[in-house]
Amino acid sequence: MKRTIVIGAGLGGISVAYELREKLPKEHEVLLIGEGKEFHFIPSNPWVALGERTREQVVLNLEPYLAKYNVPFDSSGVANINAKENQLTNGQGEILTYDYLVICSGPKLAFETIEGIGPDDGFTQSICTVAHAEKAYDAYLSLLENPGPVLVGAVQGASCFGPAYEYILSLESLLRKHKIRDRIPMTFVTSEPYVGHMGLGGVGDSKSLMEHEFRERGIKWICNAKVAKFEENVAHIEELD
Repeated sequence: MKRTIVIGAGLGGISVAYELREKLPKEHEVLLIGEGKEFHFIPSNPWVALGERTREQVVLNLEPYLAKYNVPFDSSGVANINAKENQLTNGQGEILTYDYLVICSGPKLAFETIEGIGPDDGFTQSICTVAHAEKAYDAYLSLLENPGPVLVGAVQGASCFGPAYEYILSLESLLRKHKIRDRIPMTFVTSEPYVGHMGLGGVGDSKSLMEHEFRERGIKWICNAKVAKFEENVAHIEELD
């Protein structure tokens, strides 16, 4: 019997595991390995950060859904991969052999690369995880109580820029609904060479569309930005080389 192991129980890993299970023979095992038993719908994090969704609405227990499709699930994670021997070590120290390996683990957060960044030990908020989004919601509530300047963006090294645009535009709309937008200057800071670049060189006429949208909403922007460090209520920004 052959075995394919899929690492990562997010959108990518689950989609791959389901598709392989559907297309491969029944005797071919498809094993999914993730960290923890919960599935987090990451695209909803901006909504959680603004109170439009709750954790319960974007998180679910994976086990019954994977069992329904006969996909064995290991929630202990992966500690090591020995590609030469077609083996990996899971989070419990068990060595697993595979014929094929699919890696869908997603990005690793690297808050340590910029001084003062991150919601735990730094001075910024994040929507990268559901837990971060919940903390960002608390910050949003504080902003409603004490309006002041807002800085939103994606620093150098970011792998995905879309959520930053989604968040700032959603936030701007909600602030108008609360009738306090005029009291909150908003600035978008990004390492992209221009707004709407999205890390893809633009999508259609996204540059003009985003510039127009930002102008209409009174959002300033700073591009080609390198964030050197954050302090409380202060961002030190330089130009990328």
